[in-house]
This record gives sequence, structure tokens and C-alpha cells, in this order.
Amino acid sequence: MRKSLTMLLFLVGLVPAFPAIAHHSGAMFDRSKTVTLEGVVKEYKYAAPHTWIQVVIQQDGATVTWAVEGGAPARMKAANLGPDMIKVGDKVTIRAHPLRDGRLGGSFIDIKLPNGQVIKPL
Repeated sequence: MRKSLTMLLFLVGLVPAFPAIAHHSGAMFDRSKTVTLEGVVKEYKYAAPHTWIQVVIQQDGATVTWAVEGGAPARMKAANLGPDMIKVGDKVTIRAHPLRDGRLGGSFIDIKLPNGQVIKPL
């Protein structure tokens, strides 16, 4: 009886964690595809839980903005991609795994900075 109660409490305690586990699965990104985005940085959001880079590019004759999800700030900083490494207006090339549903977003692979340096988080 005591074992059953302990197991039940353990499982009930896990339920709130399920959305976080699903969120970090990366299932929304198509890791079998890679897009290359050459454009200008609109915003670099360096905040937990994930960093974000918005880059304005020319795509199919139109100007569009892609939102690329990066790693946690600590992970980005460890790869020498701290909060001051990317600035609004920088011309960059970003490689990313695109969203499966076709929206203009992706998961960060690496970035080529204006000085030619290519940075890929660890």
C-alpha cells in the first residue's frame, strides 16, 4: 500500500513537468533540412530560456523576417556568442533547421558574423 501511494505521488509530481519536456524536444524543427539565411539582424534577444535572433532577408522577391531560436544564454556565451557579439544592423549568414509547419522560423545551427567568423554553439 505504501509503495503504491509513493508511486502515485511521484507520478502526480511529474505531470507538471511534461510540457517542459515536450517543449525541449525540438519536434517542431525539421532536422533533416537546413536553410541558409543571409540578411540583416533585426533583433538579438539574449535571455533565458532561449536566445532568439530575428533576421530580415529577401525571400521569393519579398522582404521577410525569420525568427531563429538559439540555445540558452550560457550555452551561447560558452561558444563566444555573448550578448554583445551580434548587433542590430549586422549583416550575417545564419544556418538553421526550419520549422516543420512552414512558418518563418528555425533552430539555430551556426552564424557567420560580419568579420567572417563562423560560430557554432557547443
